[in-house]
Amino acid sequence: MSSSRFSLEGRTALVTGAGRGIGRACAFALAEAGAEVWLAARTREEIEQAAEEIRIHGGQARAMACDVTDAHAVRNLLASIRTLDVLVNNAGGNIPEPFVEVTEEHLDRLINLNVRSAFLVAQTAAKRMLQDPKRRERGGAILNMSSQMGHVGAVNRTVYCMTKHAIEGLTKAMALELAPHGVRVVSIAPTFVETPMTRPFMDKPGFSDWVKERIPMGRVGQPEDIASAVVYAASPAASLMTGSSLIVDGGWTAQ
Repeated sequence: MSSSRFSLEGRTALVTGAGRGIGRACAFALAEAGAEVWLAARTREEIEQAAEEIRIHGGQARAMACDVTDAHAVRNLLASIRTLDVLVNNAGGNIPEPFVEVTEEHLDRLINLNVRSAFLVAQTAAKRMLQDPKRRERGGAILNMSSQMGHVGAVNRTVYCMTKHAIEGLTKAMALELAPHGVRVVSIAPTFVETPMTRPFMDKPGFSDWVKERIPMGRVGQPEDIASAVVYAASPAASLMTGSSLIVDGGWTAQ
């Protein structure tokens, strides 16, 4: 198989939550595959630093600060991009706590970030993609960052599981509507990955061992593991993949 099947030369990609962790790794991997990458996050300094590092290594990257919970800011962001071929809908968060202790504030915060914002970013990106008269020929990909917790349940993660199950359903429904236009929609479902967001959990005594015991491959994920899956799902090599979930979990959900 030609390596060009995995090339993103001539494509433009937007990554939300691109300042650190999985989002940052996805931005670097997409740029390495040849895409012009737009990095979006709330913290301007982080994405500007990442974009500069991509450019130093010969890639194309632009940074634009954006709070994805602000629909107006999201529309402005997408309007700034001349053409859009790939969206990595990555921004999200988690507040682990027992079900009976979940506050309305935490419930609303996670639903707003993980579901409402993800929906609006995907919707706005889809509208932008469909403005291209050659979209059916050119193709496009919207990759919603889900989780293994979008396929199973877990203690102290009721709200997170709920939001990620919602992303899985959104992905399937979007895929059906956008397929006739040449736009594929895929969810990416990682296991626990070593990132700034997960570090406080992983540093708790015994928690890291508990996680590794439940991953048959015997290790937690690295951001690059997820970024590799994203590049594949975004590339022509995945041209028949839509409405499905690419689970990168070391075997967690196989049990």
